[in-house]
Amino acid sequence: MRLNLFIFLLAVFISGFAINLNDTKIVSADIYMRVGENGTIYFSNVPVSNGYELYMRTKRKKNDIKNYSNVAYSKIIIEASKKYKVSRNLIEAVIKTESGFNNHAVSDKGAEGLMQLMPKTQKLFDVLKPFNPYQNIYGGTEYLKSLIVKYGGNIPLALAAYNAGSKAVTEYNGIPPYNETHNYINEVIHYYKRYSKSAK
Repeated sequence: MRLNLFIFLLAVFISGFAINLNDTKIVSADIYMRVGENGTIYFSNVPVSNGYELYMRTKRKKNDIKNYSNVAYSKIIIEASKKYKVSRNLIEAVIKTESGFNNHAVSDKGAEGLMQLMPKTQKLFDVLKPFNPYQNIYGGTEYLKSLIVKYGGNIPLALAAYNAGSKAVTEYNGIPPYNETHNYINEVIHYYKRYSKSAK
């Protein structure tokens, strides 16, 4: 456990240092931590589930919202956006919230990759390699599109189903009363608006 913490802190320090070399305009970015039932430690810059506590404060470029984390996947995102007719900014917002653009991310519930696809969803959308950015983004975007269509273009409902599942949305006849889901929707919409604004 201590070794994992050391590796994580070293990675945060190196990435933060590299960013600051390129731009002196910085803003704070908090890192949150929680301990899972099996003792595994999880870190996130977007604590969408309960149990996370502030672990440390870091700094990053003011303009990294468009030019740092997601630049490596921009071509795939644009292609998936055109193919499935889903806003590029929305895809990026979901990825940012789900994984922070970490293609090796794994949640404690078993969701994997950039768009945090559960094994059942992977199978449904032919994602054979969930940690492959191309397959994950295409599969995740197709899944997101199916939810947008299912809920008549209602983005918050589609996001609620993406996070909590369609059964929960049906059961509550709308957005489920889960803090995690409400926080998730707010985070995605927040980034969606920021990405949309910066793209103008």
